[in-house]
Amino acid sequence: MRGKWIFVHVEAVFLEERCKMMSRMQGMKQHIKTEKAPNSCFSLDVVSEIQELFSKITTYFKPHSEEWQLPDPKECLVHASYQHTRLQALKNSLNDVKNRLSDKNLEVWHQHTSFTNRAGKITAHVRAAANAEVCTQAWCKFYEILGTFSVIPNQAMQRGELRSVHLCEAPGAFIASLNHYLKSKSLYCDWTWVANTLNPYYEGNQSGTMIIDDRLIANTLPWWFFGSDNTGDIMLQKHLLELQSFTRNMRTVDLVTADGSFDCQGNPDEQEALVAPLHYCEAVAALLLLSQGGSFVLKMFTLYEHSSVCLLYLLNCSFRSVHVFKPATSKAGNSEVYVVCLEYCSKETLRPLLSKMIRNFGPDILSRGVLFPNSLIPVTFLRQHEEICSYFYKHQVQTITENLQLFQSMTAEQQQKLNNLRDCAVEFYMDRFQVRHLHRSKWLSKNTVQGSIANSKLLGYRKQVGSFNERKKLESLAWKEKVLKGFYKAQVEEHTLQAMGSDCVLVGPAVDCDIDSWYVLVGATMGKVRSSPFCDLELLNNLNEALEQSSLIKDHAEPAKGHLVPLCSVCRILSPQSILSDVFSHSYTLSDHATYDKSQCCVVVGSSSFLSHLPEKGKTLRKVSQELLRPSLDRLTLHDGDPQYQHELLSCILQSFHSLQTGASLVLPILSAFTRFTAGLVLALHQCFRSITFRCPAAADSLGSVAVLLCMDYQQPPNSLLTFLEDVRCQMSSIPPTGSACQVLQFVPVEVLFKGALPEFLWNVNTAIAKHRLHVLIAAEQSLIMQAGQII
Repeated sequence: MRGKWIFVHVEAVFLEERCKMMSRMQGMKQHIKTEKAPNSCFSLDVVSEIQELFSKITTYFKPHSEEWQLPDPKECLVHASYQHTRLQALKNSLNDVKNRLSDKNLEVWHQHTSFTNRAGKITAHVRAAANAEVCTQAWCKFYEILGTFSVIPNQAMQRGELRSVHLCEAPGAFIASLNHYLKSKSLYCDWTWVANTLNPYYEGNQSGTMIIDDRLIANTLPWWFFGSDNTGDIMLQKHLLELQSFTRNMRTVDLVTADGSFDCQGNPDEQEALVAPLHYCEAVAALLLLSQGGSFVLKMFTLYEHSSVCLLYLLNCSFRSVHVFKPATSKAGNSEVYVVCLEYCSKETLRPLLSKMIRNFGPDILSRGVLFPNSLIPVTFLRQHEEICSYFYKHQVQTITENLQLFQSMTAEQQQKLNNLRDCAVEFYMDRFQVRHLHRSKWLSKNTVQGSIANSKLLGYRKQVGSFNERKKLESLAWKEKVLKGFYKAQVEEHTLQAMGSDCVLVGPAVDCDIDSWYVLVGATMGKVRSSPFCDLELLNNLNEALEQSSLIKDHAEPAKGHLVPLCSVCRILSPQSILSDVFSHSYTLSDHATYDKSQCCVVVGSSSFLSHLPEKGKTLRKVSQELLRPSLDRLTLHDGDPQYQHELLSCILQSFHSLQTGASLVLPILSAFTRFTAGLVLALHQCFRSITFRCPAAADSLGSVAVLLCMDYQQPPNSLLTFLEDVRCQMSSIPPTGSACQVLQFVPVEVLFKGALPEFLWNVNTAIAKHRLHVLIAAEQSLIMQAGQII
């Protein structure tokens, strides 16, 4: 009888709380609905639908009994996972609906849903009307959050100080949105912020996990925390503790935002489970950093897994109020929601559990066990959580179903109504959130540095085309088929009949270098070069996959014993003589013809075999025999990121400087210039020569140095440059050549590398090298197939 009474009592409490919660939710919606209509020219049904769009807010309602308490830390992170039957039913049903999109062409479907998106015009309108900095969809979503919830604590405004930390923040839209909100509304306070994200400049980071838009980052680098290894990975325990130290000068932390995610298009059905470890790490960081009374905004997706149930329960026990919000500017057909947590409770009550979570912090935090066993999560919480999940499930399924129907057929009347809805949404957004114009002088970035995004020639081109099914099929193909079905097919198949680089000239010496500001940055050793601000990422990914999977390379001995891959017999490979001829002709063009000195020295660096083909020209030619490192098979994808190669290249350049006289030229072979380190060396050369160009492909191993830099008209560099480069070499020499956990990543500030014509020059060099290497690999594979066919 006693057990039955408890069950009935719990059900009664739940029903009472549910009524209060629904009443609270309805009250929020009613508050929105009673606002002034955006414009009388819109029909009542249009206005009503837009008001509903802006009212997707749910709230957890804590029982008066205070039964929502944190379990004993001994019970945490030790139990097996659990599946909630009702939540899993929602997940399976939603995935069934989303699977109906699998045969839709991604680009066509994106265009369609962009038109049906009621909020689709808001971002462009805000960008133009409000002069908003880094105005993306994320900017508009956070502005909605700021205008809907009191995420800026009253205590911060009362003391005139606001301290915020922004996790997984690239490209910085939340920061720019907060800046716009504070300044346009004249909320004067001493605002200090710190941001973290995966470092877009660390070449070892996976390109698919990063945002390449670095417009704000490049101009505000001192405020960005990338950790001691320069990766920016917030899921590393040492970075969590370092971030705490990094923010120690903040007397309080009033607001933490976390907008993290990564590409789950390969397995969209399991997005929630895949991203769960990141959400846990973001939450632990927020709970560690926040001061009492602070706010936390966390992006999540569906909330069906037990990991999400536990995390939401943790947040409800840690904050006075927790809301789950779907901004109108978040596309209604996706699973994205924002968990808005207000008024952080005392950290002391949380400390024992928080200490255990920090000890288990990392990407495998959930592999040890679930945060809380299901038996210790109150039924009243679970029922509320199910209601919230059902609410957002209903809206998402409704949107996807409507989009599918309109995709099949859309009448002129429906198109007109959609246009009216989109126009109404713009007016509603601008009116409700009072978005005002902000002068450029009040932006965070004064755009003194363009960043790498300005040099990405293919930025904005949607390379992910085709349907989900087609893309999954493409992923299963061998590397060669992927390339031949991809964006670079025509360029990779084309034979090189004339030298690449002849129309690409870097005119020097470089200006605005400020050598005194250069410093050496040491970070984590790279396993391979996965990304680069100086090359198209898809091209680099294609090349890496080819180098890793090509049977021609796998079946070959060490590269030191000969060519890994035969050179293409059709391509024009530049001979040492033709390269030297180019140098002298360029030198003549650069000079005043009347004073041209034919006896000017030209220093040529290269292997003994390369130099043996050069004619003897007396004092006008000096050969520097330098067998620059050629990567071993297991290091081919390190390209110019190999620490030993970088050390040899720097030493070679310094040695060459001692041999050069004013007006002389230098011919220097390079593997590539993907990394910040090599980019810095090219900048140093740019400072020392009046003209630099490149030639590709040169007569060298087809997977080694296929390009040479032609540096003409040497100008004596300042002593400070030579001294600094010598110091860099000494520091590199002090790091063990093998087995070290760190390497020198850069010695020129990245913002300096993005100035002037250097980024475009490096882009052209790397594109030529990567395309030629892919071409050689594909040509060799095809030749091998033809030979096998003839034998059969």
